Amino acid sequence: MKDSVAAPKLLKALDCRLNSPGRLRVLLLVFLGSAAVFSALPLLRYLRGHTIFDYELWYVTGKRVLAGDEIFFFRAGKYDFMYPPPCALFLAGASLLGQGGLILLLVMINSAAWFCSAKLSANLAVGQRVVTTMWLYLVPSLLVIVYIWSSYHLGQPNLVLLALMLCGFVSLLTKRQVVGGGFIAVAAAIKAFPVLAIVYLVYRRYWTAAGSLIATLVFLLLILPAPLRGFERAWHDLEKWSAGMLKYSEATVGQRPMRSYTWKNQSLIGVSNRLLRHVDADAASAPHQPVYVNVADLSFRLVNAIIISVTLALGFLFVTVMPQRGMRTSDTDAIEFAMLLLLMLMVTPLSFGYFYSWLMLPFAVVTQQTLARKRVPILWWTLPALALLALGLAFPRGAQLYGNTFFATLLLFIGLSMELVNFKQQTAHTRSAGELSC
Repeated sequence: MKDSVAAPKLLKALDCRLNSPGRLRVLLLVFLGSAAVFSALPLLRYLRGHTIFDYELWYVTGKRVLAGDEIFFFRAGKYDFMYPPPCALFLAGASLLGQGGLILLLVMINSAAWFCSAKLSANLAVGQRVVTTMWLYLVPSLLVIVYIWSSYHLGQPNLVLLALMLCGFVSLLTKRQVVGGGFIAVAAAIKAFPVLAIVYLVYRRYWTAAGSLIATLVFLLLILPAPLRGFERAWHDLEKWSAGMLKYSEATVGQRPMRSYTWKNQSLIGVSNRLLRHVDADAASAPHQPVYVNVADLSFRLVNAIIISVTLALGFLFVTVMPQRGMRTSDTDAIEFAMLLLLMLMVTPLSFGYFYSWLMLPFAVVTQQTLARKRVPILWWTLPALALLALGLAFPRGAQLYGNTFFATLLLFIGLSMELVNFKQQTAHTRSAGELSC
């Protein structure tokens, strides 16, 4: 009990020092410096002729779109480019800048997305009120800084997806459902898994947002490419992508045969298959000594039954702890949105390290709860989650073989669900007390 009270007091004492005008400027300069360094390193790799990871794929894909060539084709048993067709269309314009210009543009977009994600996470955590503590900007970014760096280093768009999802959430809270659905649709057009949010929109009866999401996706998938690719070619691109990526078998998920069930995939599907089936958990592409970490040797069908059961259980828990419409507050909405992001990270078929920059909102919510309350039961779940994530720094391959990132995400999800349970109990108690006083 003393420890749970001491933590907020310590943070509040430090908060007084951090929130001075001079310290705020320093914090902004630290962000700008960090973003500049993260942006410069991929450019330096390009200028020195070193591997530039996915930036090269983005450039080549953009050039193929401009040339009217096939976007999705098999090479070495998989697609080179695995993202939805609109993503290739977005890259076409960027490729006109040349390879160096494309890298510069993408790291600038990543920096803007980082800034927006940090700001919107803090705003959501305080319920759209004025953010009065810089800890809400600093702590979440520090806790996911490794994943932020991975986005810059590899050229991945997950920070951009996070910014789009957060813009969508803010739009929902400000009753701009058309805009909110559009933001989520753009995220899904870049990387498909954000489309899972439509289940939440339907359950919460955000009908306009759900309709906007579908309409925007149809526009991005079929209508937007038509002037450049033609309607028939746009439909062909969508068919080719769907045939290749909507695939799940004993050997692969989508077009990731060498990564689907290896330590790099921290999704429920990836972790369950390598822990419950006798599959190679290594991610090496060249001939190598297989690595097995399974604690059981179940059939593929039985593992899928377990995956479906766990997914349904997580969904049921989410729905159960959600407050009814009349009980919702800005605090519960922030927790709800954080849980939605965590659930999407767990149940999407492929969930690699850089995906977990999405933990920024959950950590902002935890930071706000810690600062705002004298008792912080959420820390009983957050601290073990942080310990699991730290194991990934000390033992990157060993910890991830056993799903440390997935289980850390699961702990955060359970911890936040307990926060909503406590809120509902306190609300019921307050109502009962009010009725008795009457």
